[in-house]
Amino acid sequence: MTSILILNGPNLNLLGSRQPEVYGVTTLAEVESLCRATAGELGVALEFEQSNHEGVLIDLIHGAKGVHDGIVLNAGAYTHSSIALMDAIASVEIPTIELHLSNVHAREPFRHRSYISKVAIGLICGFGPAGYPLAIRAMVEKLEVSP
Repeated sequence: MTSILILNGPNLNLLGSRQPEVYGVTTLAEVESLCRATAGELGVALEFEQSNHEGVLIDLIHGAKGVHDGIVLNAGAYTHSSIALMDAIASVEIPTIELHLSNVHAREPFRHRSYISKVAIGLICGFGPAGYPLAIRAMVEKLEVSP
């Protein structure tokens, strides 16, 4: 069975209350429910994790090798600063989709640079919580057509 790891970075545990004008009012638990419903509909296994700690995210990426077929990563602010996350993704060679709730390209200039994009197979941003099911569907489609 295809398995996808959904990783959420710093401050995403505060969804629903943190800057609702930017990130909306949907909680991370509600996002997880959306993801589980989509995975169930598509018949794929799903692991859903969140950490505010870069090293924990790296450990989860390393641990995905041989376990998960794809990763959907919302690295939060680490997107713009973490060469270590970029290296971890490149090292495990698991297809990874970069995901953001907001359109990072319509925000502050420092958010326009992504280390994750350099090693991701694609980017979904600006669709709020709906981006998660989109990313899961895109990953499943990518995995089905890749050798």
